[in-house]
Amino acid sequence: MNRLRRVAGIILAAGEGTRMGRTKQLLPFRGQTILECVVDSALASTLHRVIVVLGHRADAIEPLLKGRGVTTALNPMFDKGQSSSLKAGLRAVTEESEAVLFLLGDQPLITAATIKLILAAYEASPSPIVLPVYAGRRGNPVLFSRETFPRIEALTEDCGARPLFEEYAGRILMVPVSDPSIHFDIDTEEDYRRLLLLEQR
Repeated sequence: MNRLRRVAGIILAAGEGTRMGRTKQLLPFRGQTILECVVDSALASTLHRVIVVLGHRADAIEPLLKGRGVTTALNPMFDKGQSSSLKAGLRAVTEESEAVLFLLGDQPLITAATIKLILAAYEASPSPIVLPVYAGRRGNPVLFSRETFPRIEALTEDCGARPLFEEYAGRILMVPVSDPSIHFDIDTEEDYRRLLLLEQR
């Protein structure tokens, strides 16, 4: 039986949450914090390892992760934007990982089932980038194979991984999912109120 290709999860949780005005990773949700929800979904999936990139208020966030079996990576340049966190996460990846799945630390509704779908699609495809699609729109989390790592390391602006979507346009695998939460992250107080209202339904 062939060994499954190993994918490391990298949770991006270093940002200041400037639009929110407070540390959104620490906002309460389902009896814990938003970030803990993301971490637990990643751990419940088939990712072989989970790395959490911290920056803003790392001293307050890191204790929440103790005992969860994750690796933390510190991004001292978190104020330079998401690209700096992508690189910080990649530097914590070991040679055994053949790809990484970047998860956003403010998407607490992403499920282990959705993560598993993306990983299964990667397992069956040679595509270097795999991303989920709901209602015709792509979302997060997004998988990048080791082939793309040098290009991520070369990113210079705060644009996330968008330039890679253009560069690899003909080789991206889009995976249809039935999960609208791939489009829902918590950027503002209004988003957080929506999240809490969804939970009450």
